[in-house]
Amino acid sequence: LSGRSRMTTDGRHVAIVTSGLGAGGAERVIALLAGYLVRRGDRVSLIAFDNPADRIYHPLPPAVRIQRLGSRRGLSSMQPLCRILRLRRILAADRPDVLVSLLTKINAIALAATIVTGIPVIACERNNPERQDAHPAWNAALVFLYQRAAAIICQTRGSIRCLPRSMRTRALVIPNPIVAYPSMGGQQPSSRLAAVGRLTRQKGYDLLIEAFARISSDHPSWSLDIWGDGEDRAALQDRIDRLGLGNRVTLRGLSATPGGWLEEASALVLSSRYEGFPNVLGEAMAAGLPVVATACDFGPAELIDHGRTGLLAAPDDIESLAAALDRLMADDALRARLGAAARAAMTRYAPDKILARWDIAFAEVCPRPRSALSPDCHLPAAPDRR
Repeated sequence: LSGRSRMTTDGRHVAIVTSGLGAGGAERVIALLAGYLVRRGDRVSLIAFDNPADRIYHPLPPAVRIQRLGSRRGLSSMQPLCRILRLRRILAADRPDVLVSLLTKINAIALAATIVTGIPVIACERNNPERQDAHPAWNAALVFLYQRAAAIICQTRGSIRCLPRSMRTRALVIPNPIVAYPSMGGQQPSSRLAAVGRLTRQKGYDLLIEAFARISSDHPSWSLDIWGDGEDRAALQDRIDRLGLGNRVTLRGLSATPGGWLEEASALVLSSRYEGFPNVLGEAMAAGLPVVATACDFGPAELIDHGRTGLLAAPDDIESLAAALDRLMADDALRARLGAAARAAMTRYAPDKILARWDIAFAEVCPRPRSALSPDCHLPAAPDRR
């Protein structure tokens, strides 16, 4: 590589690399960030290690150039070294001014692929590295590779502790933007709890199903819809059947459209063992739904003011989760009060407020010519640096 390209008055060339373009929270943030950068006059390239035939769940602006590096055999067939070399070839051809990477393993790949290229990398942690089931080799590599990052974006203040101590001065806290999807706001004729996310151990659906079973007879009008897909689907269905909840708990799969699950939900429950920043929780609150969430690391306790904008339960605790659900499901007035307060609280995460804070990160890593800024541009307040 001969170094990064010269910026023009048309703005930066920002490349974004991620694992895929499916239905997850990171993918939603990518779509919002790409749209914001395009509107700001930047050129945006999006690189994903998924199959070109895979569905792009969150719509992207037509101006974004998309390159998908997976094969018909899928992402799992690509060894780390292969991914590093393929990404490096793309960067050699495109020579972006800055590379933004999202998700722990992709951060490692991006930082390795940009060695001696001169391309600064903004690495974004999107989950809890302390709890992810990563091979020790990945963790060891990250300790070294994170030293190369120009900046690291964390979603919560608490998550900075996951970084090597030497990198914490380069950490910026920028939470996810929260989209206020339209919602029925609990006005459905029947009472329906919703849980949303990949069907994996992280999301704690095994705990949720057990907790719901303990209180279901006290709330015969309530049902539970679990939205999402993943490797635990068969095990969860078996648990539902074993507890005799086949007519009360349903695995719904992916909603047809982003946020579509809100049209049928009266309340949201987040039963996660750990999180990075739970987008779905913020989206439910922004839509005015009452919520119950475990106070896991990281995110729920920063989003929810317990008893005012939602209810918090102890993580990995079936009894605590059941008690919180019982309280919510039994009290119509409480649900209405929590939902209204949640909607008001989420305005601080509105996309126009949060996305503008990325300008500080880009300005520090890859300064933009003043001529590239629109006349009405005002730099926002700096994101937290802890």
